Amino acid sequence: MWHPFADMSAVAGNDFIVASGQGAHVTGADGRTYLDATAALWYCNVGHGRTEMADAAAAQMRSIASYSNFGDYATQSTLDLADRLAALSGLTDAKVFFTSGGSDAVDTALKMVSRYWSLVGEPQRTRIIARERSYHGMHVAGTSLGGIPANREGHGEPDPKVKNVTWDDAEALAAEIDAIGAENVAAFFCEPVIGAGGVYPPPDGYLARVRDICKERGVLLVADEVISGYGRTGSMFASQRWDLQPDLMLTAKGLTSGYLPMGAVLVSGRVAEPFWNTPGLIWRHGYTYSGHATAAAVASVNLDIIEREQLVDRVADLAPVLAAALNPLAAHSHVAAVRTVGLLGAVQLRPDVIKEDPTIGARLVRASREQGVLTRWLADGGLQVSPPFVITREDLHAMGRAFDVALASVGSTRAKSDRLHVDLLPDTTTDEAGGFESSDARLRADVPPHHGT
Repeated sequence: MWHPFADMSAVAGNDFIVASGQGAHVTGADGRTYLDATAALWYCNVGHGRTEMADAAAAQMRSIASYSNFGDYATQSTLDLADRLAALSGLTDAKVFFTSGGSDAVDTALKMVSRYWSLVGEPQRTRIIARERSYHGMHVAGTSLGGIPANREGHGEPDPKVKNVTWDDAEALAAEIDAIGAENVAAFFCEPVIGAGGVYPPPDGYLARVRDICKERGVLLVADEVISGYGRTGSMFASQRWDLQPDLMLTAKGLTSGYLPMGAVLVSGRVAEPFWNTPGLIWRHGYTYSGHATAAAVASVNLDIIEREQLVDRVADLAPVLAAALNPLAAHSHVAAVRTVGLLGAVQLRPDVIKEDPTIGARLVRASREQGVLTRWLADGGLQVSPPFVITREDLHAMGRAFDVALASVGSTRAKSDRLHVDLLPDTTTDEAGGFESSDARLRADVPPHHGT
Protein backbone atom coordinates (compact mmCIF):
# COMPACT_ATOMS: atom_id res chain seq x y z
CA MET A 1 0.00 0.00 0.00
CA TRP A 2 1.17 3.52 -0.87
CA HIS A 3 0.61 5.41 2.40
CA PRO A 4 -0.51 9.07 2.40
CA PHE A 5 1.98 11.57 3.85
CA ALA A 6 4.67 8.92 4.31
CA ASP A 7 8.34 8.38 3.54
CA MET A 8 7.75 5.15 1.65
CA SER A 9 11.46 4.31 1.66
CA ALA A 10 11.10 3.93 5.43
CA VAL A 11 7.48 2.79 5.70
CA ALA A 12 7.32 0.05 3.05
CA GLY A 13 7.20 -3.31 4.78
CA ASN A 14 7.10 -1.68 8.23
CA ASP A 15 3.38 -1.06 8.55
CA PHE A 16 2.06 -0.46 12.07
CA ILE A 17 -1.20 -2.39 11.88
CA VAL A 18 -4.12 -1.26 14.04
CA ALA A 19 -6.37 -4.26 14.60
CA SER A 20 -9.21 -3.04 16.82
CA GLY A 21 -10.39 -0.19 18.98
CA GLN A 22 -12.56 0.58 21.96
CA GLY A 23 -13.28 4.03 23.32
CA ALA A 24 -10.10 6.11 23.34
CA HIS A 25 -7.84 3.10 22.85
CA VAL A 26 -6.78 0.93 19.93
CA THR A 27 -5.03 -2.43 19.84
CA GLY A 28 -2.24 -3.19 17.44
CA ALA A 29 -1.64 -6.43 15.60
CA ASP A 30 1.08 -7.00 18.21
CA GLY A 31 -1.65 -7.32 20.84
CA ARG A 32 -0.61 -4.18 22.71
CA THR A 33 -3.20 -1.53 23.58
CA TYR A 34 -2.44 2.13 22.89
CA LEU A 35 -4.05 5.43 23.83
CA ASP A 36 -5.26 7.15 20.66
CA ALA A 37 -4.10 10.74 21.15
CA THR A 38 -5.32 11.86 17.71
CA ALA A 39 -8.74 10.19 17.28
CA ALA A 40 -7.15 8.51 14.24
CA LEU A 41 -6.88 11.53 11.91
CA TRP A 42 -8.82 14.11 13.99
CA TYR A 43 -12.11 12.29 13.37
CA CYS A 44 -13.08 9.53 15.83
CA ASN A 45 -14.91 11.90 18.14
CA VAL A 46 -17.31 9.40 19.73
CA GLY A 47 -14.57 6.82 20.20
CA HIS A 48 -13.86 3.45 18.68
CA GLY A 49 -16.00 0.32 18.80
CA ARG A 50 -19.49 1.84 18.75
CA THR A 51 -21.62 -1.16 17.82
CA GLU A 52 -24.74 0.93 17.24
CA MET A 53 -22.93 2.64 14.37
CA ALA A 54 -22.26 -0.76 12.82
CA ASP A 55 -25.89 -1.74 13.44
CA ALA A 56 -27.12 1.44 11.71
CA ALA A 57 -24.91 0.74 8.70
CA ALA A 58 -26.09 -2.86 8.49
CA ALA A 59 -29.76 -1.89 8.78
CA GLN A 60 -29.45 0.71 6.03
CA MET A 61 -27.55 -1.72 3.79
CA ARG A 62 -30.24 -4.35 4.22
CA SER A 63 -32.77 -1.81 2.96
CA ILE A 64 -30.65 -0.09 0.30
CA ALA A 65 -26.96 0.66 0.72
CA SER A 66 -27.22 3.87 -1.28
CA TYR A 67 -28.52 5.41 -4.46
CA SER A 68 -27.73 8.40 -6.62
CA ASN A 69 -28.89 11.77 -5.30
CA PHE A 70 -28.51 13.45 -8.70
CA GLY A 71 -31.63 15.09 -10.13
CA ASP A 72 -34.69 14.32 -8.02
CA TYR A 73 -33.44 11.02 -6.58
CA ALA A 74 -32.95 10.76 -2.83
CA THR A 75 -32.86 8.36 0.09
CA GLN A 76 -34.68 9.06 3.35
CA SER A 77 -31.61 8.78 5.57
CA THR A 78 -29.90 11.47 3.50
CA LEU A 79 -32.90 13.82 3.56
CA ASP A 80 -33.24 13.39 7.32
CA LEU A 81 -29.56 14.13 7.89
CA ALA A 82 -29.70 17.24 5.70
CA ASP A 83 -32.59 18.64 7.75
CA ARG A 84 -30.77 17.88 10.98
CA LEU A 85 -27.52 19.51 9.90
CA ALA A 86 -29.33 22.59 8.63
CA ALA A 87 -30.92 23.02 12.05
CA LEU A 88 -27.63 22.44 13.91
CA SER A 89 -25.66 24.84 11.72
CA GLY A 90 -27.19 28.04 13.07
CA LEU A 91 -27.11 29.47 9.54
CA THR A 92 -30.21 31.31 8.34
CA ASP A 93 -32.32 29.15 5.99
CA ALA A 94 -29.41 26.72 5.66
CA LYS A 95 -29.07 24.18 2.85
CA VAL A 96 -26.77 21.15 2.87
CA PHE A 97 -24.67 19.84 -0.01
CA PHE A 98 -23.11 16.44 0.71
CA THR A 99 -19.64 15.35 -0.33
CA SER A 100 -17.41 12.33 0.19
CA GLY A 101 -15.07 14.09 2.63
CA GLY A 102 -13.33 17.28 3.64
CA SER A 103 -11.23 17.87 0.54
CA ASP A 104 -14.36 17.45 -1.57
CA ALA A 105 -16.12 19.98 0.66
CA VAL A 106 -13.37 22.54 0.06
CA ASP A 107 -13.49 22.12 -3.71
CA THR A 108 -17.29 22.24 -3.65
CA ALA A 109 -17.19 25.53 -1.74
CA LEU A 110 -14.65 27.03 -4.14
CA LYS A 111 -16.86 26.19 -7.12
CA MET A 112 -19.97 27.29 -5.26
CA VAL A 113 -18.70 30.76 -4.40
CA SER A 114 -17.47 31.25 -7.96
CA ARG A 115 -20.83 30.24 -9.41
CA TYR A 116 -22.70 32.31 -6.83
CA TRP A 117 -20.98 35.53 -7.84
CA SER A 118 -21.61 34.75 -11.50
CA LEU A 119 -25.30 34.20 -10.81
CA VAL A 120 -25.70 37.49 -8.93
CA GLY A 121 -23.99 39.50 -11.65
CA GLU A 122 -20.47 39.90 -10.26
CA PRO A 123 -18.43 37.35 -12.24
CA GLN A 124 -15.24 39.38 -11.74
CA ARG A 125 -15.13 38.22 -8.11
CA THR A 126 -12.64 35.40 -8.64
CA ARG A 127 -9.95 36.09 -6.04
CA ILE A 128 -9.72 33.87 -2.96
CA ILE A 129 -7.89 34.64 0.28
CA ALA A 130 -6.82 32.15 2.96
CA ARG A 131 -4.37 32.13 5.87
CA GLU A 132 -0.76 31.14 6.26
CA ARG A 133 -0.46 27.80 8.12
CA SER A 134 -3.97 26.82 7.00
CA TYR A 135 -4.90 23.39 5.66
CA HIS A 136 -7.79 22.99 3.24
CA GLY A 137 -7.42 19.43 2.00
CA MET A 138 -5.25 17.89 -0.67
CA HIS A 139 -7.27 18.17 -3.88
CA VAL A 140 -5.65 20.41 -6.49
CA ALA A 141 -7.63 23.51 -5.52
CA GLY A 142 -7.32 22.93 -1.78
CA THR A 143 -3.57 22.36 -2.08
CA SER A 144 -3.19 25.74 -3.75
CA LEU A 145 -5.50 27.37 -1.20
CA GLY A 146 -3.73 26.02 1.89
CA GLY A 147 -1.01 27.94 3.67
CA ILE A 148 1.52 25.13 4.20
CA PRO A 149 4.18 25.63 1.50
CA ALA A 150 5.61 22.13 1.87
CA ASN A 151 2.31 20.67 0.68
CA ARG A 152 2.70 22.52 -2.62
CA GLU A 153 6.28 21.47 -3.32
CA GLY A 154 6.74 19.82 -6.69
CA HIS A 155 3.27 20.71 -7.97
CA GLY A 156 4.08 23.83 -9.94
CA GLU A 157 3.11 27.38 -9.20
CA PRO A 158 0.11 27.98 -6.92
CA ASP A 159 -3.09 29.40 -8.35
CA PRO A 160 -2.43 33.13 -8.93
CA LYS A 161 -6.02 33.90 -7.90
CA VAL A 162 -5.25 32.67 -4.36
CA LYS A 163 -3.46 34.75 -1.73
CA ASN A 164 -2.39 33.70 1.77
CA VAL A 165 -2.29 36.35 4.50
CA THR A 166 -0.78 36.32 7.97
CA TRP A 167 -2.69 33.83 10.10
CA ASP A 168 -3.15 35.99 13.21
CA ASP A 169 -3.64 39.54 11.91
CA ALA A 170 -7.14 40.47 10.76
CA GLU A 171 -5.90 43.83 9.51
CA ALA A 172 -3.65 41.98 7.06
CA LEU A 173 -6.83 40.49 5.60
CA ALA A 174 -8.44 43.92 5.33
CA ALA A 175 -5.34 45.34 3.66
CA GLU A 176 -5.19 42.48 1.15
CA ILE A 177 -8.87 42.83 0.22
CA ASP A 178 -8.43 46.57 -0.23
CA ALA A 179 -5.28 46.08 -2.32
CA ILE A 180 -7.02 43.61 -4.64
CA GLY A 181 -10.26 45.58 -4.61
CA ALA A 182 -13.20 44.19 -2.66
CA GLU A 183 -15.20 44.01 -5.87
CA ASN A 184 -12.76 41.34 -7.11
CA VAL A 185 -12.66 39.12 -4.00
CA ALA A 186 -15.00 36.13 -3.88
CA ALA A 187 -14.30 34.66 -0.46
CA PHE A 188 -12.05 34.32 2.56
CA PHE A 189 -11.46 30.73 3.72
CA CYS A 190 -10.71 30.39 7.41
CA GLU A 191 -10.17 27.51 9.83
CA PRO A 192 -11.49 28.92 13.13
CA VAL A 193 -8.69 26.94 14.77
CA ILE A 194 -5.77 26.17 12.48
CA GLY A 195 -5.41 22.40 12.63
CA ALA A 196 -2.81 20.49 10.63
CA GLY A 197 -0.72 23.66 10.35
CA GLY A 198 0.08 23.43 14.06
CA VAL A 199 -3.11 23.81 16.18
CA TYR A 200 -3.23 27.59 16.49
CA PRO A 201 -6.28 28.94 18.35
CA PRO A 202 -7.50 32.33 17.12
CA PRO A 203 -6.07 35.35 18.93
CA ASP A 204 -8.56 37.23 21.06
CA GLY A 205 -10.87 39.28 18.86
CA TYR A 206 -9.43 37.92 15.61
CA LEU A 207 -12.49 36.05 14.35
CA ALA A 208 -14.90 38.82 15.30
CA ARG A 209 -12.80 41.27 13.32
CA VAL A 210 -12.59 38.86 10.37
CA ARG A 211 -16.38 38.57 10.41
CA ASP A 212 -16.79 42.33 10.35
CA ILE A 213 -14.17 42.85 7.62
CA CYS A 214 -15.90 40.36 5.33
CA LYS A 215 -19.34 41.84 5.99
CA GLU A 216 -18.14 45.41 5.45
CA ARG A 217 -16.53 44.50 2.13
CA GLY A 218 -19.15 42.08 0.85
CA VAL A 219 -16.74 39.13 0.80
CA LEU A 220 -18.13 35.64 1.46
CA LEU A 221 -16.77 34.06 4.64
CA VAL A 222 -16.12 30.31 4.43
CA ALA A 223 -15.42 28.53 7.73
CA ASP A 224 -13.45 25.31 7.27
CA GLU A 225 -14.75 23.24 10.19
CA VAL A 226 -13.56 19.88 8.90
CA ILE A 227 -11.53 19.45 12.10
CA SER A 228 -13.31 21.78 14.52
CA GLY A 229 -16.89 20.82 13.67
CA TYR A 230 -19.21 18.60 15.72
CA GLY A 231 -17.85 19.49 19.15
CA ARG A 232 -14.06 19.53 18.99
CA THR A 233 -13.69 23.01 20.56
CA GLY A 234 -16.45 22.69 23.16
CA SER A 235 -19.25 24.02 20.93
CA MET A 236 -21.05 22.10 18.22
CA PHE A 237 -19.24 24.31 15.71
CA ALA A 238 -16.30 26.62 16.35
CA SER A 239 -18.14 29.24 14.30
CA GLN A 240 -20.80 29.29 17.00
CA ARG A 241 -18.28 29.46 19.82
CA TRP A 242 -16.68 32.58 18.32
CA ASP A 243 -19.85 33.99 16.66
CA LEU A 244 -18.18 33.90 13.24
CA GLN A 245 -21.46 33.96 11.25
CA PRO A 246 -19.99 32.41 8.08
CA ASP A 247 -21.74 32.17 4.75
CA LEU A 248 -20.62 28.56 4.31
CA MET A 249 -19.31 25.93 6.73
CA LEU A 250 -17.25 22.97 5.54
CA THR A 251 -17.55 19.79 7.58
CA ALA A 252 -16.49 16.13 7.47
CA LYS A 253 -14.42 14.03 9.94
CA GLY A 254 -16.58 14.32 13.08
CA LEU A 255 -19.77 14.13 11.00
CA THR A 256 -19.50 10.34 11.09
CA SER A 257 -16.59 10.08 13.55
CA GLY A 258 -14.83 8.36 10.67
CA TYR A 259 -17.03 5.28 10.71
CA LEU A 260 -17.73 5.98 7.03
CA PRO A 261 -16.37 8.72 4.72
CA MET A 262 -18.69 11.71 4.39
CA GLY A 263 -18.57 15.49 4.19
CA ALA A 264 -21.10 18.29 4.04
CA VAL A 265 -21.10 21.93 2.99
CA LEU A 266 -23.56 23.89 5.11
CA VAL A 267 -24.73 26.87 3.07
CA SER A 268 -26.52 30.02 4.20
CA GLY A 269 -29.78 30.94 2.52
CA ARG A 270 -28.14 34.01 1.01
CA VAL A 271 -25.70 31.89 -0.99
CA ALA A 272 -28.17 29.10 -1.76
CA GLU A 273 -30.95 31.40 -3.00
CA PRO A 274 -29.88 31.92 -6.66
CA PHE A 275 -29.13 28.20 -7.03
CA TRP A 276 -32.53 27.19 -5.65
CA ASN A 277 -34.73 29.89 -7.15
CA THR A 278 -33.47 30.36 -10.71
CA PRO A 279 -35.79 28.34 -13.01
CA GLY A 280 -33.93 26.02 -15.35
CA LEU A 281 -30.59 26.43 -13.57
CA ILE A 282 -28.58 23.23 -13.11
CA TRP A 283 -25.40 23.55 -11.08
CA ARG A 284 -23.27 20.90 -12.73
CA HIS A 285 -21.44 19.68 -9.68
CA GLY A 286 -21.64 16.62 -7.46
CA TYR A 287 -19.96 13.35 -6.53
CA THR A 288 -20.87 9.71 -7.01
CA TYR A 289 -21.21 9.27 -3.26
CA SER A 290 -22.74 12.67 -2.40
CA GLY A 291 -25.21 11.91 0.36
CA HIS A 292 -24.43 8.18 0.54
CA ALA A 293 -27.40 6.59 2.31
CA THR A 294 -25.40 4.33 4.62
CA ALA A 295 -22.97 7.09 5.54
CA ALA A 296 -25.97 9.33 6.30
CA ALA A 297 -27.52 6.69 8.55
CA VAL A 298 -24.24 6.34 10.42
CA ALA A 299 -23.86 10.13 10.70
CA SER A 300 -27.32 10.40 12.26
CA VAL A 301 -26.46 7.80 14.90
CA ASN A 302 -23.16 9.59 15.50
CA LEU A 303 -25.07 12.81 16.21
CA ASP A 304 -27.46 10.86 18.45
CA ILE A 305 -24.49 9.68 20.53
CA ILE A 306 -22.98 13.17 20.74
CA GLU A 307 -26.29 14.59 21.97
CA ARG A 308 -27.31 11.70 24.24
CA GLU A 309 -23.95 11.52 26.00
CA GLN A 310 -23.54 15.31 26.06
CA LEU A 311 -20.12 14.98 24.48
CA VAL A 312 -19.86 18.62 23.45
CA ASP A 313 -20.23 19.65 27.09
CA ARG A 314 -17.74 16.94 27.99
CA VAL A 315 -15.17 18.52 25.66
CA ALA A 316 -15.66 21.87 27.40
CA ASP A 317 -15.20 20.17 30.78
CA LEU A 318 -12.06 18.32 29.69
CA ALA A 319 -10.40 21.31 27.99
CA PRO A 320 -8.65 22.60 31.14
CA VAL A 321 -7.63 19.03 32.00
CA LEU A 322 -5.89 18.68 28.65
CA ALA A 323 -4.16 22.01 29.20
CA ALA A 324 -3.01 20.93 32.66
CA ALA A 325 -1.70 17.66 31.26
CA LEU A 326 0.29 19.25 28.44
CA ASN A 327 1.46 22.64 29.72
CA PRO A 328 4.26 21.22 31.92
CA LEU A 329 5.89 19.85 28.76
CA ALA A 330 7.00 23.41 27.96
CA ALA A 331 9.73 22.89 30.58
CA HIS A 332 11.63 20.65 28.16
CA SER A 333 14.52 22.55 26.64
CA HIS A 334 13.60 21.56 23.09
CA VAL A 335 9.89 22.45 23.36
CA ALA A 336 8.95 25.83 21.91
CA ALA A 337 5.24 25.94 22.70
CA VAL A 338 2.27 24.02 24.04
CA ARG A 339 -1.08 25.12 22.64
CA THR A 340 -4.52 23.81 23.55
CA VAL A 341 -8.13 24.73 22.87
CA GLY A 342 -11.03 22.41 23.57
CA LEU A 343 -9.74 18.89 22.92
CA LEU A 344 -7.14 20.10 20.44
CA GLY A 345 -3.49 20.53 21.24
CA ALA A 346 0.05 20.69 19.92
CA VAL A 347 3.42 20.21 21.57
CA GLN A 348 5.73 22.14 19.28
CA LEU A 349 9.50 21.75 19.19
CA ARG A 350 11.93 24.60 18.69
CA PRO A 351 12.69 25.30 15.02
CA ASP A 352 16.44 25.33 15.64
CA VAL A 353 16.24 21.88 17.22
CA ILE A 354 14.36 20.52 14.21
CA LYS A 355 16.82 22.13 11.82
CA GLU A 356 19.76 20.55 13.64
CA ASP A 357 18.06 17.14 13.78
CA PRO A 358 15.42 16.62 11.04
CA THR A 359 14.74 13.09 12.35
CA ILE A 360 13.60 14.25 15.76
CA GLY A 361 9.92 14.33 14.81
CA ALA A 362 9.83 10.72 13.65
CA ARG A 363 11.83 9.67 16.71
CA LEU A 364 9.48 11.52 19.04
CA VAL A 365 6.40 9.91 17.48
CA ARG A 366 8.06 6.49 17.84
CA ALA A 367 9.12 7.20 21.42
CA SER A 368 5.54 8.18 22.27
CA ARG A 369 4.35 4.94 20.72
CA GLU A 370 6.80 3.02 22.89
CA GLN A 371 5.16 4.73 25.86
CA GLY A 372 1.75 3.50 24.70
CA VAL A 373 0.46 6.66 23.00
CA LEU A 374 -0.24 7.07 19.28
CA THR A 375 0.31 10.53 17.83
CA ARG A 376 1.70 12.14 14.68
CA TRP A 377 3.95 15.01 13.57
CA LEU A 378 2.31 18.28 12.52
CA ALA A 379 3.32 20.62 9.72
CA ASP A 380 4.66 23.21 12.13
CA GLY A 381 6.97 20.77 13.91
CA GLY A 382 5.08 19.30 16.83
CA LEU A 383 2.94 16.50 18.18
CA GLN A 384 -0.76 16.39 17.35
CA VAL A 385 -3.26 16.01 20.20
CA SER A 386 -6.94 15.53 19.36
CA PRO A 387 -8.25 12.56 21.36
CA PRO A 388 -11.73 11.05 21.21
CA PHE A 389 -14.26 12.94 23.30
CA VAL A 390 -14.75 9.88 25.52
CA ILE A 391 -11.20 10.02 26.86
CA THR A 392 -10.97 10.14 30.66
CA ARG A 393 -9.20 12.66 32.83
CA GLU A 394 -6.84 9.91 33.93
CA ASP A 395 -5.94 9.07 30.36
CA LEU A 396 -5.28 12.72 29.53
CA HIS A 397 -2.77 12.91 32.36
CA ALA A 398 -1.29 9.54 31.34
CA MET A 399 -0.84 10.94 27.84
CA GLY A 400 0.99 13.95 29.25
CA ARG A 401 3.30 11.70 31.26
CA ALA A 402 4.00 9.55 28.19
CA PHE A 403 4.93 12.62 26.15
CA ASP A 404 7.14 13.77 29.03
CA VAL A 405 9.12 10.51 28.91
CA ALA A 406 9.24 10.57 25.10
CA LEU A 407 10.55 14.14 25.03
CA ALA A 408 13.21 13.30 27.59
CA SER A 409 14.30 10.33 25.49
CA VAL A 410 14.94 12.40 22.35
CA GLY A 411 16.67 15.31 24.02
CA SER A 412 17.85 16.18 27.50
CA THR A 413 15.47 18.06 29.78
CA ARG A 414 17.52 21.01 30.88
CA ALA A 415 16.94 24.52 32.09
CA LYS A 416 16.26 27.07 29.42
CA SER A 417 19.27 29.09 28.42
CA ASP A 418 19.27 32.85 28.85
CA ARG A 419 18.88 33.20 25.08
CA LEU A 420 15.76 31.04 25.07
CA HIS A 421 13.77 32.42 27.94
CA VAL A 422 10.66 30.54 28.94
CA ASP A 423 7.43 32.49 29.30
CA LEU A 424 4.91 30.04 30.69
CA LEU A 425 1.39 31.35 30.51
CA PRO A 426 -0.77 28.97 32.31
CA ASP A 427 -2.53 31.83 30.56
CA THR A 428 -5.66 29.78 30.60
CA THR A 429 -8.00 32.53 29.54
CA THR A 430 -11.70 32.86 29.04
CA ASP A 431 -12.31 33.50 25.36
CA GLU A 432 -14.90 35.64 23.62
CA ALA A 433 -17.55 32.94 23.92
CA GLY A 434 -17.02 32.84 27.66
CA GLY A 435 -16.27 29.90 29.88
CA PHE A 436 -14.09 27.73 27.68
CA GLU A 437 -10.38 27.41 28.21
CA SER A 438 -7.61 27.98 25.74
CA SER A 439 -3.99 27.76 26.77
CA ASP A 440 -0.65 28.64 25.21
CA ALA A 441 2.52 27.87 27.16
CA ARG A 442 5.04 29.65 24.99
CA LEU A 443 8.75 29.94 24.64
CA ARG A 444 9.77 33.36 23.37
CA ALA A 445 12.80 32.74 21.17
CA ASP A 446 14.70 34.60 18.46
CA VAL A 447 14.07 31.83 15.94
CA PRO A 448 11.74 31.88 12.90
CA PRO A 449 8.60 29.73 12.59
CA HIS A 450 9.00 26.29 11.04
CA HIS A 451 6.89 25.48 7.99
CA GLY A 452 7.85 21.87 7.36
CA THR A 453 5.51 18.97 6.81
